[in-house]
Amino acid sequence: MEIGSFFLLLALLIPVALFVARPLLDKEAATATAEEDLQEHELSALLAERDRILTALEELDFDNALGKIPEGDYQPTRERLLLQGAEVLRKIDASDPHQTEADMEQRIETAIAERRMATSEGGEHPSSMVVDADDEVELQLAARRRAREGKSAGFCPQCGRPVQESDRFCPKCGYTLA
Repeated sequence: MEIGSFFLLLALLIPVALFVARPLLDKEAATATAEEDLQEHELSALLAERDRILTALEELDFDNALGKIPEGDYQPTRERLLLQGAEVLRKIDASDPHQTEADMEQRIETAIAERRMATSEGGEHPSSMVVDADDEVELQLAARRRAREGKSAGFCPQCGRPVQESDRFCPKCGYTLA
């Protein structure tokens, strides 16, 4: 075997060996990625639990306002849900080690200001508003819904369903509105 073919074989074999051995050499990177995925999953579960508790509190308050729940059951159930919610919020705050207390206070103040502004503009009552202040899309959707309220343009000439001023097509039948 010539020396040139030996070097060519060696030049091909070394990159292939490194490519095959790379997953074995990068165990730390794979472990770090798995830990990050686990933390993201736990945070997602906590956020879902927070949303579930907020929904349960809203439903409980609504049912109490309608008189469906006796007063003796309402208060203990509400306190239990508030304690569960506080515990979930503590876990969410503890899951982000980079967040400082000043950041948390700023987020709280921003959320309070937004809810006060929404209430003063004739919007929904803060207890019935479930909008995450961090989620920009939800804020835009809530603003769009408030802007669309009360701007009815009449009825669809095709199917008779109510339409809004901003509608270009009937939401029910698709008829083109002038």
